[in-house]
Amino acid sequence: MSGHSKWASIKHKKGAADAKRGKLFSRLIRVITVAAREGGGDPKNNAALAQAIDKAKENNMPADNIDRAIKRGTGEIKGAEYEQITYEAYAPNGVAVMIEVMTDNRNRAASDVRSILTKHGGNMGAQGSVNWMFSRKGVILVGKSAGLSEDEMIDLAIEGGADDVNVGDDHFEIVVDPAALDNVKKYLTDKGVAIESSEITMFPQTTVKLDKDAAKKILRLMDALQDAEDVQEVFANFDIPDQILEEIAKTI
Repeated sequence: MSGHSKWASIKHKKGAADAKRGKLFSRLIRVITVAAREGGGDPKNNAALAQAIDKAKENNMPADNIDRAIKRGTGEIKGAEYEQITYEAYAPNGVAVMIEVMTDNRNRAASDVRSILTKHGGNMGAQGSVNWMFSRKGVILVGKSAGLSEDEMIDLAIEGGADDVNVGDDHFEIVVDPAALDNVKKYLTDKGVAIESSEITMFPQTTVKLDKDAAKKILRLMDALQDAEDVQEVFANFDIPDQILEEIAKTI
């Protein structure tokens, strides 16, 4: 699995995601609201909204919250006006970072992101400085506890239209074209495969390998950015050896 994906998986296992459920719901609500505003409130005719709703349901968001977020987007309920911004940056050791923001205050968001980067030894980059290093992909996670062998999972995923399958310690990471995400999910579900999560993410085309000290600094920066009020997602092209990741995970 990619370094950032594996780190996210480790934190999930340790319950970090549950501890930040309030922040997670806030992020998901913003995504649903913007998707409904830009493409309408019917998920059957709005793929971005359908994916946002699926993500919310995967994380056990109550149906009432989802419904209110859609209505805010369509204007049936008054609410904040969010805009999407992507910042490009460099972290220590030349690690490239993509920071996706959804905010109702552009100045606050820029100031917060810049401050966090500076505090952790990073800096903002110009538009286009790092985005060429990443490609947008859909990712589906299936736990190995589902009982499928590696060969069975790979065969099913490829038959369903996936581009690749990465094998982790306890997950299969199925990589797909973003436009094919829903179709591949449906294919796997119809075959009885239990999907743990799915999302659109950014995959690095090149990576920077880090030792333990550098890894600790980068992961502290990743967590600080992820905790910022307006930040939705953070992607980076670090590569941290499994053994080092496991050691660091024991300290969070």
